[in-house]
Amino acid sequence: MRQTRATTDVAAVAAAAAARVAARAGLDVAELDDLPSIERASQLFADIWHTPGDRSQMPVSLMRALAHAGSYVAGASLSGTLVGAIVGFVGIHDARLVLHSHILGVVPAARGRSVGFALKLHQRAWALARHIDTIMWTFDPLVRRNAFFNLSKLGAIGSRYEANFYGAMDDEFNAADETDRLVAEWQLLEPGVVAAAEGRRGERDITPDAAGILLDVAADGSPLSRAADGDTLWCRIPEDVVALRRADPAVARRWRYALRDTLGAAVNDGYVASGMTLDGWYTLTPRGWPC
Repeated sequence: MRQTRATTDVAAVAAAAAARVAARAGLDVAELDDLPSIERASQLFADIWHTPGDRSQMPVSLMRALAHAGSYVAGASLSGTLVGAIVGFVGIHDARLVLHSHILGVVPAARGRSVGFALKLHQRAWALARHIDTIMWTFDPLVRRNAFFNLSKLGAIGSRYEANFYGAMDDEFNAADETDRLVAEWQLLEPGVVAAAEGRRGERDITPDAAGILLDVAADGSPLSRAADGDTLWCRIPEDVVALRRADPAVARRWRYALRDTLGAAVNDGYVASGMTLDGWYTLTPRGWPC
């Protein structure tokens, strides 16, 4: 594809923002295009998801093929040790060329060091350099920390809700629960996303309007669904659903179905998930509203 001056400038600005974040975190973020680095990334995913190496979420052969075909395979290293990796591939949604970001993982010891943020900004710059202005991925909408990272830290929106997207998965995080997923849509040149990439997107203090609350956490930790109305709706999720799945699988399943029937129904009826607070509130607004 022919490079234009505007495309080159946008990609250069994005690459500079990504480089600043990586430098502040002491990280080396780069594409992985040789067999030894891809082998390390495959094992990193297996270690994070607690699966045997031969059942890694991203087998070596698949990552090697994706990298060779020109898709996105990258890693973040700290003092020469791989601490995070990310894989995406080009796809088409609604006749638009997009990058589908399939998986991102950070080792537990490196969490809280902006590794995931650095990887996503590197991915954003990579996409913009190739004339791709939208990145999409799926995430479990019950995992609060991921929702906050995707919607509030990065500025993506949750644009579709997919029930049991992958079928049952028996890794430590999914624990054989149904794999409902919220589709994150990251419009790379939207003002909110640009602000997030440049560190100018702050956490908003939100107090939900009681009339717009679709889902809340009851006193006993179970889901409490309500009838709600308004241009802005809210759904709250538990603090740690992964721990809840281990401690009380039945209540965790109730949360799955309650979120599907509230947030899922709203998103598939024209709303988007446009934000997530640190204390677990999704903000749902009509598609097209400024986020």
